[in-house]
Amino acid sequence: WYSIARHTEVLTSLITALDLGDITLVCQDWGGPIGLAQAATMPERFSRLLIMNTWLHHPEFYYSEAIKRWNQGWKDGGLFAREKPNVGVLVALSAGLISRDAAIPALVSGSTPDFPTSVGKSIYDAYIAPFEGLPDEAYNGLRRFPLSIPFDNYSGGNGAGQTLHFNLLSKWTKPVHFIWGGADDIFTEAWGRQWAATFDQATFHVIPEAGHFLQNTHGAEIVELLLKRIAHES
Repeated sequence: WYSIARHTEVLTSLITALDLGDITLVCQDWGGPIGLAQAATMPERFSRLLIMNTWLHHPEFYYSEAIKRWNQGWKDGGLFAREKPNVGVLVALSAGLISRDAAIPALVSGSTPDFPTSVGKSIYDAYIAPFEGLPDEAYNGLRRFPLSIPFDNYSGGNGAGQTLHFNLLSKWTKPVHFIWGGADDIFTEAWGRQWAATFDQATFHVIPEAGHFLQNTHGAEIVELLLKRIAHES
């Protein structure tokens, strides 16, 4: 069940069952391999793309050291390979809402860290809420995705499918907008700009201080930027 191909198939089934059209695809992180696959294979249902801090695997893609550390941390003996991993801490750390010095002890102990802002605590609470009271098995999907990155697990990460979708999207002629968190060491600004440059019609905007999960910290700014981009589409 917990494979990229399976999740892609489930989203395809949802879109077709609801017969959705005129879709503005907004994607980040795993939304790239799963969401962009939909636009690549059903372009007639989509009007535009908003791509944020994500990727599609292809032979030339360079995986950053941060991605490799993230993958390694979920393997046996890794920092994140523990009972009921604290997903709230992981997301807050990736979003730049808490320092590594504060996050790691909380992750190891399973405790709630002190957050410097109420926004950080609110996001933390939202991410842990679905797991409250559930057994360790409920975290299996959370564990599986970091181990499904094609450089380490080509089949589980749907490497062949991602490559196909990357190549199909190279022919995309509708609007495509990139909004990128410039402080992300997982999917760097350099990669975002390189990807955007493959589309003649692409726009690119960087939010320098935003990290990996920029939608958690800069949601209102992203919405405002997207609406402006849509208004200026020819």
